[in-house]
Amino acid sequence: MPGLRLGIDLDGVVADFTKGWMNFYNQEFGTELKVEDSVSWNGLTELTHFKSMGEFWRWASDLDGRSIFWHLDTFPGAVEALHDLASEGHHIAILTTKPEFAVHDTFEWLAKHELPTTEVHILEDKWRVDCDVYLDDSPIVLPRLILHRGDRTVCRFVRPWNSPVDGAIDVEGFADFQQVVSGLA
Repeated sequence: MPGLRLGIDLDGVVADFTKGWMNFYNQEFGTELKVEDSVSWNGLTELTHFKSMGEFWRWASDLDGRSIFWHLDTFPGAVEALHDLASEGHHIAILTTKPEFAVHDTFEWLAKHELPTTEVHILEDKWRVDCDVYLDDSPIVLPRLILHRGDRTVCRFVRPWNSPVDGAIDVEGFADFQQVVSGLA
């Protein structure tokens, strides 16, 4: 039996976006923000001096000559779990939303971290990419996946900035996600 096509989000799932921007912000502005401080989607303006997300993105577009996305670390175990899933015959399709300034940095980041994929989609409407299983943390994306791909398995990567979504399976980490995929395969 062929493996499943897995639609995997990057930021907040594989890449630690919150830790990444906070490290730069703390260093540049002398603050002591902690990852635990981030509890709402796009809540950066509540934690920083930025008056809008647009202002934040302008700052994040050039940090040491690269966008914030190039600098991000992976969550512990994320890349290894994706390699395990790929070695089991599953197809990893990266589904991510990025500002235009970050597209090239995102491709370099994927190569630098050796994610096991030959398929990358940078888009807003992730549901347009047909997958058997989706993994995302966005409170905006998850309901859309359920709406448009309700016949597929949608997994919510539990984070402080998202809430349960009817029809989505909650996963606390990649071990949980791997169990969901194994149960379907």
